[in-house]
Amino acid sequence: MRFLLAHPAHLVACGFGSGLSPWAPGTIGTLFAWASFPLLRPWMSDFEFLGFLFVCFVGGVVAVHRTGVDLGVIDHGSIVWDEIVPFWLVLLFCPTHWLWQTTAFCLFRFFDITKPQPARYFDEKVKSGLGVMCDDLVAAGYALLVLAALRFVLA
Repeated sequence: MRFLLAHPAHLVACGFGSGLSPWAPGTIGTLFAWASFPLLRPWMSDFEFLGFLFVCFVGGVVAVHRTGVDLGVIDHGSIVWDEIVPFWLVLLFCPTHWLWQTTAFCLFRFFDITKPQPARYFDEKVKSGLGVMCDDLVAAGYALLVLAALRFVLA
């Protein structure tokens, strides 16, 4: 807890404490994103929310890098901001029904864990805050593609 509060970057990168879970911190961070999304979303238009996500992503690159350096592992398990921001993006484009959002959650976690290319490239070759944030952004892109295909097939 002392580490979390030692620097603002640590608080952000560790998802305001959600990354400190001893069990599946990435999943807990994604659940934090899901729980916080309805609290943030009503205050912004689509365009404003995209701007907010951009700022969160760029700030996240810096916060995640600083926290990773301070921890000695650039993609430490407690760093979950890379799950939070991309999953907010997925939820922005996802239907609001719980079944769609549950599907989005499962897809995002699947692609985040399996890291299909180019996510694996960012994870293995870009050892910085940018690489950490980008591999989850790619997972979000794959999740959105599958959700779009499902909506097309089911419509």
